[in-house]
Amino acid sequence: MAAPHPTCYLNGELLALAEARISPLDRGFLFADGVYEVIPVHRGRPFRLREHLRRLDDSLAAIRLPDPHDLGGWAAIVEQVATAAGGRELLVYLQVTRGAEFGRNHLFPQSATPTVFAFASDYPVPATATLEGGLRAVTLEDIRWARCDIKSVALLGNVLLRQEAADRGADEALLVRDGLLTEGSSSTVFLCVGGTLVTPPNDHRILPGTSRDAVLELARGWLPTEICEVEARVLKNADEVWVASAGRGVLPVTDVDGRPVGTGRPGPLWTEMYHRLQRHLDDVAATPAL
Repeated sequence: MAAPHPTCYLNGELLALAEARISPLDRGFLFADGVYEVIPVHRGRPFRLREHLRRLDDSLAAIRLPDPHDLGGWAAIVEQVATAAGGRELLVYLQVTRGAEFGRNHLFPQSATPTVFAFASDYPVPATATLEGGLRAVTLEDIRWARCDIKSVALLGNVLLRQEAADRGADEALLVRDGLLTEGSSSTVFLCVGGTLVTPPNDHRILPGTSRDAVLELARGWLPTEICEVEARVLKNADEVWVASAGRGVLPVTDVDGRPVGTGRPGPLWTEMYHRLQRHLDDVAATPAL
């Protein structure tokens, strides 16, 4: 994410980010006992807000942390943070931890109040060089924990993988577990093989992607899709490879492990999908808000 805007939300109030404070005994700090969500704002409107908040609720339920807000409450927080940031193209970050107690105990505290934190940053518009030349990726063994379907703040595995990719001169790591492609270190992965768009299925090894779902919906009636397990070796024969996420939209990968994907340039199917997504964002901005 880009540098944050100077105003944040913390436990019910807007305040200067530089002045925001939490207890060092917060369980998010001590145990990574919390979850998060990232919501893109395009054309001044949160994109797929219900879907993002549903995923946040699912993650909270998975760690047995009662959701501190209903849909309307979360929507109001997102609106407050986005309005304070004053931008039409933003990323809004939400984080909920189990809160703090006086001590360090593995068992859930009985009286802690959840910590709710949010801030916004400008949406990272893809560089022209990326749109014209694509991203470089490397395949790496998926070293993360076994519940990747929870959007946990415990992202050390993702951080290590993304850093290793960067050390190798790549923009993203495509992760492999037991010979199967799972996802990127911070993205969903798509392959175009023989005119069909292929992506791995949602399960405990993969974070259910809201941007992934948007791409699949936009492909409906135009591009055949298949949700199935994907052997990593198929990458060598893919005509196109894409990654999708809240902070990237959908972008082409044109080099994997030093080998060109297809022609080594962004492909025609990605170009069409990219334009479909931009038109969809325009259409969403013209519809009534949540």
